[in-house]
Amino acid sequence: MEAITGYYITAFLLGLFSTVHCISMCGSIIGALTLSLPVQIRRSRRRMLPYVFYYNLGRLLSYSLAGIIVGLFSFTLTTQTNGHIIIKYTSMIIMIAMGFYLAGWFPRFAKIEQVGAHIWKKLQPLGKKLIPVQTLSQACLLGMIWGWLPCGLVYAALAVAATSSQPIDASMVMLAFGAGTLPGVMSIGLFTEFLTSMARMKPLRRIAGISIIAISISTSLLPIYHNDNYDNHFHYEYNTL
Repeated sequence: MEAITGYYITAFLLGLFSTVHCISMCGSIIGALTLSLPVQIRRSRRRMLPYVFYYNLGRLLSYSLAGIIVGLFSFTLTTQTNGHIIIKYTSMIIMIAMGFYLAGWFPRFAKIEQVGAHIWKKLQPLGKKLIPVQTLSQACLLGMIWGWLPCGLVYAALAVAATSSQPIDASMVMLAFGAGTLPGVMSIGLFTEFLTSMARMKPLRRIAGISIIAISISTSLLPIYHNDNYDNHFHYEYNTL
């Protein structure tokens, strides 16, 4: 239990410290989504807040689904010898690379975003059909499509989710990551210009990058997580054969 809790905390902190990346990458997106709202809603931050919330709710639902997919894959892999160890240290390497990228020391890491480019090309036209946004349900659906935008940061979080080796736990890890991004991304829709200028400050990006590197190293010290309930069930089934 302590191990999986540690991964939840890691994912949350990864999302929190990566705010500068979220703002710089998603600032134009959330700005465009905000501009797609009717003028009377944009003029009032109080009326605009529910739409910004639903955009992000949809995004987190997509992260959760991606976590389930990765969890199924890692569950299969961990049945192999040393599967847990391979996943754990691959996750650590990806997170460290992400930290160096965020700090501006490893720009080539951005190429990892090509992994999801094919999926994004399929989903992007669907998103355009939902604009202009007129209802909260539209905002949620658009957020779900937005959640599949190719992003190295999300892929780093998925690497952490894979270490849980269980679909539901991996989904929860991705929700924890998404929760960490909420303060920054939710604020973009309300204070776009100010936050975007903050995200361009190199010292802030370096602090965030170093923080993620530190988190990834500390995560490597966590015990490898196993689902005890599954293990007990497996042994019971095996012993009754």
